[in-house]
Amino acid sequence: MTRKQRRFALIAGGVAVLAVAVGLVLNALTDSIVFFNSPTDVVEKKVQPGTRLRIGGLVAPGSVELGENLAVRFQVTDGANTIAVAYKGILPDLFREGQGVIAEGVLDGSGVKADSVLAKHDEKYMPREVADALKKQGHWQADYDKGKAPAAAPAAAPGPQSSVATPAATGAATR
Repeated sequence: MTRKQRRFALIAGGVAVLAVAVGLVLNALTDSIVFFNSPTDVVEKKVQPGTRLRIGGLVAPGSVELGENLAVRFQVTDGANTIAVAYKGILPDLFREGQGVIAEGVLDGSGVKADSVLAKHDEKYMPREVADALKKQGHWQADYDKGKAPAAAPAAAPGPQSSVATPAATGAATR
């Protein structure tokens, strides 16, 4: 083998090993690369009790029950399914009925026993990049600039939200 052929074989072998390693890592993390599961995901996947997970959705109206010693019970819904959540601790300021929430904890027979609860911003908040992309694609609606959700648009599925304010609220979005 010439020097050039050995170098090529070494580089090709290294790339092959790297590709296999990346493939194995991505395969192992397939179900873990999720910010949260919706109640429908939990029901459809038949998640077993004792499994640690993050469940996200909207706090079902009329489901919040405050108990003693900072205990609270509420239900998380995605419109199709609902899962009960029990939490003991101080709730975030943005927590309220109808608001997006993510609860992280262990699934038990009666629902999720959460050890942390995160409340999400309203869906009308969006990063500047998203607003620019909507404008470029022609999907931008004037109601977005007024800080109102458009009447014709369906409610967005709960998901990770950015803490960047809308351009209308701040004059110019900043990171």
